[in-house]
Amino acid sequence: MLIPCLACESRFGPDEFFRACSDYNRGRDLVAWTCPRCGNRDELRVLPGELGFGYPLRGRFAVHDRLRVPGLRRQRGDLRLDISLESDSWRVLTRVRQPV
Repeated sequence: MLIPCLACESRFGPDEFFRACSDYNRGRDLVAWTCPRCGNRDELRVLPGELGFGYPLRGRFAVHDRLRVPGLRRQRGDLRLDISLESDSWRVLTRVRQPV
């Protein structure tokens, strides 16, 4: 299974794709991802069995592209999202945001 970058159309195996995730926003249930090839930054939602790509719309996140990833699982923690696929797993931590 290869997962594409929607900007440059490069394709990544699950390990390379999920290692490029840098921040989990628990309040919005979004993961920040930066393409290792072109540097494009996307936000996406990790759902059971699929990834949801989209954009913010009227205070919520509107998923407009869904990519099926059979066997994809997620587990929300207080300050992290644990993602697993088959025998592999990745942890995306929440970046602590400082008050302005």
